[in-house]
Amino acid sequence: MRQYCFLVFVILTFSLTVSAKKKEEPPDPAWVGITARGRMLAEYHSAARNATDALFAAHPEPGNLTIYVAKKTDAGWVVAFGRFNGPHDRFLIAFQATQGVSSEAFKIAQNIPPQEDAGFFYLAAKAVETCVRDFHVDIHRYNLAVLPAESNQMFVYVYPAQTVKGVFLYGGDVRYLVSPDGSTIVEKRQMHKTILQFKENLGPGKTVVSGVHSHILSDLPEDSDVFYVLVRKPSLPEGIGAGKHVYQVQVDGSIKRLQ
Repeated sequence: MRQYCFLVFVILTFSLTVSAKKKEEPPDPAWVGITARGRMLAEYHSAARNATDALFAAHPEPGNLTIYVAKKTDAGWVVAFGRFNGPHDRFLIAFQATQGVSSEAFKIAQNIPPQEDAGFFYLAAKAVETCVRDFHVDIHRYNLAVLPAESNQMFVYVYPAQTVKGVFLYGGDVRYLVSPDGSTIVEKRQMHKTILQFKENLGPGKTVVSGVHSHILSDLPEDSDVFYVLVRKPSLPEGIGAGKHVYQVQVDGSIKRLQ
């Protein structure tokens, strides 16, 4: 069985290499949209992670922090940590993390009393809450991200969290489209069913030049495929068999069809 899996991997890798030498076709508009959303999801993930690291250094009171949401501004990312008030008509921001001169540096400000918000952070937090109710698994094993969509709607992504250093999880993820008020799921897109893993260190003498997986739910790469390639270490492209075609997500998040 191991020999068979290795042979399949070698054949796929060879196919990707040979196909890549063919004349490249211009990117499809759908690929461009997938790349853009995947890149933004990777940015959101990085901002939330770095802001959370900065927050924990401030030793916050756990009870005040039940939800976090992030927003990209002209000056950089802002991440709000807080909870809903009693009537559930305001989001109480207990801590706010603001991006500094680099994407890794965040400054933490504590609001005493918590700052009431009825705008973006409140609506985004409602969207998160709405999707968490629909996602029937242990949400503590997942990350959530909220990105803007057309017509003031919001995308909410639910994807597995990395819990072991050097082991990257991908798959088993969902993208929701939520109404502007954050209360209604307009569309639910299961991007992948199975959760797979990639180990950063495969052992002495073992080198991987590209990841490979197949889609059974769609005939195109997904937003999270681009996200995964951008956050995975070491940085490697990913070959994706989807429908009748084979695609490759490059290390910069762009997509090419190989065959």
